[in-house]
Amino acid sequence: MDWLERARAAEQLQDRDAAIALVSAHAECFSDDPDRHDNHLWHMDLLVRAERNPELTELALTDRHALRRLNRSLRERGMESALRERAEDGDRDALYVLVRLMCETGRMHEAQKVVQDIDPENKYAHQIVASDCWP
Repeated sequence: MDWLERARAAEQLQDRDAAIALVSAHAECFSDDPDRHDNHLWHMDLLVRAERNPELTELALTDRHALRRLNRSLRERGMESALRERAEDGDRDALYVLVRLMCETGRMHEAQKVVQDIDPENKYAHQIVASDCWP
């Protein structure tokens, strides 16, 4: 059985530690090899499912895929305060995810206030409010 079969079997058995170890050894962000890049994305998903937020947060400092996957995970788990903290610390992706969430849940004024409070000069965040919050 090769590493890929073992990783899939570990994932199926919810042995996330084993799956993460196997996949991460064959993963590379922005690799010229599409398989290594796909494995990198798989690795990020495995980290989320294993709830390894500290590891994902550390990777997010230098890895756009980890950053996006972390913010998406926070959104999926309803952790708005964590998204806001990340946005306040300068994570623009977290701001965009938070604003979209507020717009989707009908909180236009809250979304506008978040943009004003956190990054009032951010044109893209204002654009999200203007396009996503209005019916």
